[in-house]
Amino acid sequence: MTSDSALETPGRRFERALASLRGLSVGDALGSQFFVPSNHPLLKRRELPPGPWQWTDDTEMACSVLAVLAEHGRIDQDALARSFAEHHDFDRGYGPAVNRMLRLIREGGDWRELAAALFQGQGSWGNGAAMRIAPLGAWYAGDPEQATHQAEISSYTTHQHREAVVGTMAVAAAAALAAAPEGPPAAEELLDGVIALVPRSAVGAGLRRARDMLDYDDITTVAAVLGCGRRTSAHDTVPFALWSAARGLGDFERAFWTTAQVGGDVDTTCAIVGGVVAAAAAGAPPESWLAGTEALPDWIPAGAA
Repeated sequence: MTSDSALETPGRRFERALASLRGLSVGDALGSQFFVPSNHPLLKRRELPPGPWQWTDDTEMACSVLAVLAEHGRIDQDALARSFAEHHDFDRGYGPAVNRMLRLIREGGDWRELAAALFQGQGSWGNGAAMRIAPLGAWYAGDPEQATHQAEISSYTTHQHREAVVGTMAVAAAAALAAAPEGPPAAEELLDGVIALVPRSAVGAGLRRARDMLDYDDITTVAAVLGCGRRTSAHDTVPFALWSAARGLGDFERAFWTTAQVGGDVDTTCAIVGGVVAAAAAGAPPESWLAGTEALPDWIPAGAA
């Protein structure tokens, strides 16, 4: 850990993570509007649909990540699983497997057994753990090693497949690098930093391809190679999202439109991108976009303990 990180107060960490969460919620809520066919022409013209924009499970789970960090100063798996279950809103767009698992946790089930049993004991390799984790990366600004460690711990509460875990680690590392005290790195430096921190995996291979495509301006081609979440797997989601975030550091609007225009799992890819880009002060979403987004829930703490 750097000396600057060691001297940080919980309050500073909280404010930075909250800024990332706000960016995540805007990306999630606005991105979800483009699942509506009548809004597709607006997307092509880069025009905003009428608000307010309601966020989905991406934001709801990210709020639990921040709440646990604020209370414990780190990821406490039991507290995180409990928060996910207690605040689970069926109508926010959760997948069927997670809906069932969170209901069973509320009824007294053990998250360790339930998460491990998903998909015939392989665990979920979906993008649900990666979509919620950017605020944790912002919390550990400038310390991406610790961010990846805590992200790995957080993933296991719902997603235990190797690819899901690595995807979560990658997003957290990207947000930690973007939020570095000296300012966000260059695009290639960010992806190189993430690649160095994640183990060999399909996600890692996708990130290496993403780094090699940073100079591509044909977004459709990039999405065809990297994936854009159409299969809702971590390795079909995280490489493209971090490619877009790396190219859009410091410019939330550019990063959002680049991500949304290829379609796919657009609320999740835009949530990841929004959370990473907004981890740095220069990447905050426009105030009018924040105003158009549903407010964060009132159960989020006002600060860190």
